Amino acid sequence: MSDSTVALAPISAGEAQALRFYVSGEYHPENGTLLGFWLYLMSDSLVFASLFASYGVLGHNYAGGPSGAELFQLPLVAINTSLLLLSSITYGFVVIAMGRNRRGATLAWLAVTGLLGAGFVGIELHEFAHLIEEGNGPQRSAFLSSFFTLVGTHGLPVTFGIVWLLTLMMQVAKRGLIAANRRRLMCLSMFWHFLDVIWIGVFTFVYLMGVLP
Repeated sequence: MSDSTVALAPISAGEAQALRFYVSGEYHPENGTLLGFWLYLMSDSLVFASLFASYGVLGHNYAGGPSGAELFQLPLVAINTSLLLLSSITYGFVVIAMGRNRRGATLAWLAVTGLLGAGFVGIELHEFAHLIEEGNGPQRSAFLSSFFTLVGTHGLPVTFGIVWLLTLMMQVAKRGLIAANRRRLMCLSMFWHFLDVIWIGVFTFVYLMGVLP
């Protein structure tokens, strides 16, 4: 029985340098960030779905305390809703200005959006403070616990969105509308419009239905 041998051709230094099984430079897959952000928003949707379901179960357990019809100030809530919906429109102008490569207009519309968002959060905090001052805090009843949890969980991401917006304004002012900043602005756009859609559900399910007899 004879042994068989396989001769391997020698590889030159240049060929060895050319053989790579990894990316040596920076690599970012096209639309990878947006896809990942969509997945994040889907997980966020599950959180809010759970909170809406909890409110649906607990929303009529008043424990002898006041109901939504006695507590909610619809004119104030309508103003708050208008501020948030207007901020969604102004962010649309942000995207338009970014598409036209107009940095100044992009920054201006971002500022308007941030102010409208801050107004929304301010009115929401005023509503919470007024309820707690009158003894209608989250510990008063299951209805108020679920109300504060749902509405507060929406208000917190809006606050984070404003901080994110201010950070992007500084980045755009410093570095311009580069590809990375455009990608970040699009992610914030998705996040902001998502919060608007959630608030429409809160306004309808909690406030409008809450004042019904």
